[in-house]
Amino acid sequence: MASQKTAGKKVIIVFATILFVACSALSQRVLIPMDLAQKDHLKAYGVTYNSLKHGSNIEWLLNYRGGSFLCPMEQGIVDLCRLMGVTFEVIDGGAVAGIYAEIEENNMEVVLLEKAPKIAIYTPPNKLPWDDAVTMALTYAEVSYETIWDAEVLAGKTSDFDWIHLHHEDFTGQFGKFYSSYRNALWYKQEVATNQEMARSLGFSKVSDLKLAVALKLRDYVAGGGFLFAMCSATDTWDVALAARNVDIVPAEFDGDGIDIDAQSKLDFDECLAFKDFTVELNPMVYEHSNIDIKPEAEFRDFGSDASYFTLFDFSAKYDPVPTMLVQNHANIIQDFLGQNSAFNSQVLKSHVIVLGSYTQNGHAKYIHGNFGKGTWTFLGGHDPEDYTHFIGDPPTDLNLHRQSPGYRLILNNILFPAAQKKEHKT
Repeated sequence: MASQKTAGKKVIIVFATILFVACSALSQRVLIPMDLAQKDHLKAYGVTYNSLKHGSNIEWLLNYRGGSFLCPMEQGIVDLCRLMGVTFEVIDGGAVAGIYAEIEENNMEVVLLEKAPKIAIYTPPNKLPWDDAVTMALTYAEVSYETIWDAEVLAGKTSDFDWIHLHHEDFTGQFGKFYSSYRNALWYKQEVATNQEMARSLGFSKVSDLKLAVALKLRDYVAGGGFLFAMCSATDTWDVALAARNVDIVPAEFDGDGIDIDAQSKLDFDECLAFKDFTVELNPMVYEHSNIDIKPEAEFRDFGSDASYFTLFDFSAKYDPVPTMLVQNHANIIQDFLGQNSAFNSQVLKSHVIVLGSYTQNGHAKYIHGNFGKGTWTFLGGHDPEDYTHFIGDPPTDLNLHRQSPGYRLILNNILFPAAQKKEHKT
């Protein structure tokens, strides 16, 4: 009898052990840290995006270890992390509960990422390797995207996408205002010819008329619920083109006819998404579209260095999850980078604009966000987060050398933002 009881106890112990191991295994998660423990922050976004694409739900832990990702314990996610060189940790149910408790007690929050957004880049067919940081970021992170340009926008193809990035376009039809320095360069002539041919093929007599039509369609895309992101010249020229909807601000050097001498007084700032009361630059020999753009390096020379820094704002994760998502990072002070548009004059921002990052020296904005209709737009000044001055003809940035780039993280935050839903977490 005693031996039977002993045997029975052994069976119970073995069963309990098996049950405990099984429960522990079921409660395990994969944590992708996004603090300095992460050796490739950029590809971590690729792991997250591709896991969503394959049907996994992932939690974005806002303000927890740099905005880490908590994933289900799936072999496919583990394999993808190993394949892409992304740091990950396998944690048990107790550790997960501890994370949730820490989040509950601090300025942190959990959002659920449920579906990978469909991404498009609005980009010309004659783009050059140094053209676009977003293209490089998505390619490096192994995030899939499609390309569209003027014909697709006017045909209504924007509705096929959740998130669109605007390549460094000049929506005023002035070809980047490179006329003074580059009008005899082959690449400039090709850009002009490509845009003029596109305008003719779509029934427009001038490139500026085509770009205005495209700008209006993109505004409709945002109003209808789309997520739009832009950098460099696409940020300010979009609003400049919209404000000049009913007035000619394009000099003859670009379109063959002159400007309206009363152009400035006829601008309609109600048409704009982000900016107001700005002054347009009507001289074709000046490499600038308006006073929206600020060149920080010129203002910061008194601080002892041409290189400046901007600071990300700290938002309430529980009450302002959207801006919090957009600033997730392992650093909140980021080295500046210039572009045709480098930063935004704080004096011409509309009152509803949310400033995500700015310069402490003068308060001008670097990174801004806003709602329009049912959708949102986000603008980041500058051209390439890891190329401070960025000259035309520079080789493309090798992101293998910048795997922990906080500037490039700002770009990649934006591709996950459309996938996020606020979630009540449970311990």
